[in-house]
Amino acid sequence: MKTAVIIPSRYGSGRFPGKPLALIKGKPLIQFTLERVKKCKEVNFIAVATDDERIYDAVKKMGFNVFMTPKTCKSGTDRIAFTALKFLKDYGIFINVQCDEPLIEPNLIDKLALLLKKNKSLEYITAASPIIKEEFTKNPNAVKVVFDKNGYALYFSRFAIPYNRENIKVKYYKHIGIYGYKRKSLLEFSKNKMSPLEKSESLEQLRILENGKKIKIVITKHNSIGVDTPEDASELEKYL
Repeated sequence: MKTAVIIPSRYGSGRFPGKPLALIKGKPLIQFTLERVKKCKEVNFIAVATDDERIYDAVKKMGFNVFMTPKTCKSGTDRIAFTALKFLKDYGIFINVQCDEPLIEPNLIDKLALLLKKNKSLEYITAASPIIKEEFTKNPNAVKVVFDKNGYALYFSRFAIPYNRENIKVKYYKHIGIYGYKRKSLLEFSKNKMSPLEKSESLEQLRILENGKKIKIVITKHNSIGVDTPEDASELEKYL
């Protein structure tokens, strides 16, 4: 099965308008992400899926593939499903890398792609890393995840989960902005309506759980720096 990495990208972010084209050390944020993905070994095709001409033109100038998608797409995964259905009919595995993950680890992307290829029963997969700094548990932009003993997601939240009522030693995990899907599962996702929890938390992956499906969690020690706000962009620039 051929693998495509699609980076869904929109201009009108409520927390950070124009985020994909925000300049970090003189280079658009989305270009950092594209260049990281380009290092993958298990990927056959890379593209951006957007509904904005500014992003479309910028990505074209960078020399990467880009597709225009409708503004009616409710989430990044819906945008990828549209791209798969209209443009990439011979691809069986899709990896969704969020454009605001400029330090995403190429090896992690490859790992998710390989797991989907090898495991016939696996439909959806994502990644998480242990939260090191306690302040991240209180940050709604850092999405937390809890999972069962077999490594399948129980819930994702912007709230600190689990709630530590008994004040015992608890491990918190931060969700990383990457998803993998088999083609059939991706298209099935897009046929389902936005779910109540998805709307409440503004987390598209909850649509999968609410429809009774499983998401495999891959734990990684790599703590990618996600960019959700202009302040995050400044921190990234300092880090680089």
